[in-house]
Amino acid sequence: MIWGKLGKRLSGILGGGKIDENLYEELETVLITADVGIDATTWLLGTLRKQVKKEGLTDATQLKEALKESLLILLAPLIRPLDSSIEKPFVIMITGVNGAGKTTSVGKLAHYFQSQEKSILLAAGDTFRAAAREQLIIWGKRNNVSVVSQDASQQQRGDSAAVIFDAVNAAKARNIDIVLADTAGRLATQLHLMEEIKKVKRVISKAIPSAPHEVLLVLDANTGQNTVNQVKAFDDALGITGLILTKLDGTAKGGVIAAIAMQRQQNPIPLYFIGTGEGIEDLQPFDARKFVEALFD
Repeated sequence: MIWGKLGKRLSGILGGGKIDENLYEELETVLITADVGIDATTWLLGTLRKQVKKEGLTDATQLKEALKESLLILLAPLIRPLDSSIEKPFVIMITGVNGAGKTTSVGKLAHYFQSQEKSILLAAGDTFRAAAREQLIIWGKRNNVSVVSQDASQQQRGDSAAVIFDAVNAAKARNIDIVLADTAGRLATQLHLMEEIKKVKRVISKAIPSAPHEVLLVLDANTGQNTVNQVKAFDDALGITGLILTKLDGTAKGGVIAAIAMQRQQNPIPLYFIGTGEGIEDLQPFDARKFVEALFD
């Protein structure tokens, strides 16, 4: 189950009984503790109250479908397919904090795009961690995809921009469809590192003026409301064009998707993919209806 224990808790609350203030309070508690956030919870409960009044609902079981539809309305603006056909090579820059699953997501994205018969080149732009370079090379072998990286003797130089610049030019020369550029993890509060990643983006545009064509932020579903702050900080620095939410494998509460959607109602950033496990195929395009249905399984 994507949302861990949340589905059981909601099913218990909405299993029967009258609709009253106690029920709304229970729902509020469950949603907030599932990382839905204050604003999104307030919006959802307000929408439910209006529907209860309008339709004359009296039993808690009737709220189940109403809550599903309210969640779908909130999450619908996040649905958008990633179109990689507009440029060749199509350059996707991957960013996020350490531990969010960036490098793993790059490997899984390579598999996803290969299933669409696209040719892929990986850029090991996380030059601050030797382990990240080695991990990406392993993913390259698993997908039978070339990886552009610094060799071990150059690793201490940490020139992420140069590696990705070389990868983009190599992709142009080899007629590659998609470049997936990993970058070093950083906290939004590390201003000097945020400046460095801005430089990476600028350097990519020197190789292809329209690139990067997508800047994807990888978020760990287990970090709760902190992911909302990450979205704002990285968007301010880079102009994020899409999100990947990882580690929705049964332990994460997952409600932070609703919090992100609420925060960005006026200017939604699409949630392109969710990660639901460790396997190479466990990165799937976000389907809001399937996601909401999984909540109530």
